[in-house]
Amino acid sequence: MKTWQRIKNNPDLLNQYLVREKVVDTIRSFFKNQGFHEVFTPVLVPVPSIEPNLEVFETELRTSTGKKKRAFLISSPEYAHKRLLSAGVGNLFEITRSFRNEEEVSRLHSPEFTILEWYRINADYKDTMRDFENLFLKIIGKDKMVYQDETYDLTLPWPRISVAEAFQKFAKVDIETLLSEEKLLNAGREKGYQVEEGVTWEQIFYQIFLNEIEPEFKKSHKPVFIYDYPLAQASLSRPCASDPRFAERFEVFLAGVELGNCFSELTDAKEQKKRFEADLSERKKLRKTIYPIDEDLIEALKEGLPEVSGIAVGVDRLVMLAADVSSVSETLFFPGEELFNL
Repeated sequence: MKTWQRIKNNPDLLNQYLVREKVVDTIRSFFKNQGFHEVFTPVLVPVPSIEPNLEVFETELRTSTGKKKRAFLISSPEYAHKRLLSAGVGNLFEITRSFRNEEEVSRLHSPEFTILEWYRINADYKDTMRDFENLFLKIIGKDKMVYQDETYDLTLPWPRISVAEAFQKFAKVDIETLLSEEKLLNAGREKGYQVEEGVTWEQIFYQIFLNEIEPEFKKSHKPVFIYDYPLAQASLSRPCASDPRFAERFEVFLAGVELGNCFSELTDAKEQKKRFEADLSERKKLRKTIYPIDEDLIEALKEGLPEVSGIAVGVDRLVMLAADVSSVSETLFFPGEELFNL
């Protein structure tokens, strides 16, 4: 039975799906009241984001006169936002659709999803932590949240832990091992992970992170910010001034769900291009769709980007928590697995 049919048969079910409208209204009000500009940027672009591990949806733009151009659906509006920041738009936010291909549809993933991104100028990732705390409390409306019969304490400030501290505390991996490919691969072998020829530092990093660290966050029954990722994990963020081996990036977790990914944004055009080239090389190794580096973004960075912090937040996941349902598909009138019979 399709979602629309279930709602027709059970009108009370509609309230579950209308939580999205309330969440989006709250987001808009939160940023408008602070003077942020709401922007509207394209979802069909000539060059998408170049993250190595994300696959894109590719299509072709054709004109009536026979011109043909490669075109892609965005996985994030970030590149467009940085052009606007370079132009002097100031604090901005957008709620838009984004797309990621070759990902399994699951309780937390849909091929088409709604993303919230905001950028605060003259700010860093610590300022965005406070923004996120305050926004989430506005959405939930109180400092306790019940989700799937478990109670979570949202009292401010939320716990914060660095990646290095988390690996040491929960996985007994010290900082020198964490930052060494050879040592981390050996640690992975000792822990019983499959470390075959060709397995990378990043793959073992995430094996340990997903199996030994993320579960600990849920046990606390509190939200948690995990920050200062190794520089290799932060393509668009600037290095930490105190230790350039790490980058000013955080992710925020609640109830076992990753809700947002934030950077103190990199503003150095030369360094950004170098990282893009490394990402493109990695995409080739992973046999992902290949396309050019976004030279227009590099040009915008050359013109000058203010000191700024930005974050991408999964709106579907916010709605899932607010509606107290077990999967993002239960927040969507037309979930991807239903449309495509996945």
